[in-house]
Amino acid sequence: MAFLEFHAVSKGFGAKGSRSEILTDVNLSVERGEFVAIVGYSGSGKTTLMSLLAGLLQADHGTALLDGRPIAGPGPDRGIVFQNYSLLPWLTVRENIALAVDAVFPAWSAAKRAEHVGKYIGMVNLTPATDKRPSELSGGMRQRVSVARALAMNPQVLLLDEPLSALDALTRATLQDEIMRIWSEDRKTVVLVTNDPDEALLLADRVIPLTAGPQATLGPSIVVDVPRPRSREALQHDPRFKRLRSRIVDYLLESGERRKQTLTRTLVLPDIEPEDITHKPRRPWMLGARQPVRRREIKREEVEV
Repeated sequence: MAFLEFHAVSKGFGAKGSRSEILTDVNLSVERGEFVAIVGYSGSGKTTLMSLLAGLLQADHGTALLDGRPIAGPGPDRGIVFQNYSLLPWLTVRENIALAVDAVFPAWSAAKRAEHVGKYIGMVNLTPATDKRPSELSGGMRQRVSVARALAMNPQVLLLDEPLSALDALTRATLQDEIMRIWSEDRKTVVLVTNDPDEALLLADRVIPLTAGPQATLGPSIVVDVPRPRSREALQHDPRFKRLRSRIVDYLLESGERRKQTLTRTLVLPDIEPEDITHKPRRPWMLGARQPVRRREIKREEVEV
């Protein structure tokens, strides 16, 4: 039995009769300590899938299991890092992380919790910024706080919901390196969703494409047979990386083509006749004279004088 499993999971939104199914027949199997990346189009349902893993949403059909038990709601066994940081702006770096630690480990002494918080601040290289608030941090630093907060909860599974997509290329590369380093140290089970195949191949043990929506589903699992540690420079010249990247991109493009639909409908335009601006009254200087008129307003009459 796998550590994290989805069996024929489907999820939709909307009222009965107009409900739209976002995910359909999703099957997923993740082993303990494995790093899995799910790659898909924007709007294909990646965040919905992540919310189901986190327990923030419940499936309409199918079963979601963690370590053999149904996922019935959110819990400290799953730490999630969102795209938008989700930090409390009035708290410092230490206080944002301590808030999660205090909730998960209330039986610990204050000194032990403080030491634990400091350990994870150091892990993401933010010790000099410990007492700064989010408004005093760059986007990359805020995302590091979010990662540290999730890791400090000591979850069994770390869920990364496109955490780097809003960052510039240099900051994104730096945080990719941080995630690789942190994962290599404690080997937590990680599920990453992203729209970047290169990022997925750099970080993950396996990459699973998510087809274009609606009714998106997971495609075939692709094992990344590139040895670790990995460097971007080496990957660009590795034929295995190029082969895997082409396979992922081709699958996603094909799924997008299959989802395309042609809609033909008749547009009924309002029966409005435009005014004829070429028609001029004989005496434009007269008060109330209206220059443009519609053609059907022009009538010819014969008058005997």
